[in-house]
Amino acid sequence: MSDLADLRPNEEAVELEPASDATLRFIGAIRTPWHDRKNCPRQGDLDGPECQLVLDPVWHDALKGLEDYDTIEVLYWLDQSRRDLVRQSPRSDGQTFGTFALRSPVRPNPIGTSMVKLVRMEKGTLIVRGLDCLDGTPLLDIKPDRCAFSPKAPPKMGSGR
Repeated sequence: MSDLADLRPNEEAVELEPASDATLRFIGAIRTPWHDRKNCPRQGDLDGPECQLVLDPVWHDALKGLEDYDTIEVLYWLDQSRRDLVRQSPRSDGQTFGTFALRSPVRPNPIGTSMVKLVRMEKGTLIVRGLDCLDGTPLLDIKPDRCAFSPKAPPKMGSGR
């Protein structure tokens, strides 16, 4: 996705060697209502539309216990992002910032992260709210909310005394 004609004023790209130093294993795909980058939100909204994390069947058992969390972190591969910009102009106004000073999807390794609300789980598919990626985006990983290191506490039973 490295087209120098797509650069905004004052942006800078670099020539890159083909990457060969890591292998990622996609665990499924993300289903969202957005098929075009122009319509995709810049940030997810926990009240946004329901989206699906569709896991490959081999990973279904890895979901055990995740239903105990309200919020989960989703990591995904922004497969349609260019990877060669070192300086970017996010507002197209000519003002530039270094790539690592932005949360832009345009990165050397375009890994996206979103904290999403877990609505429900249905046979290896997680229904969530709060995503900001295109339909068909490859799913890398799912983790419980990093601020909640343990699942929700079970409801307390009455003392019965």
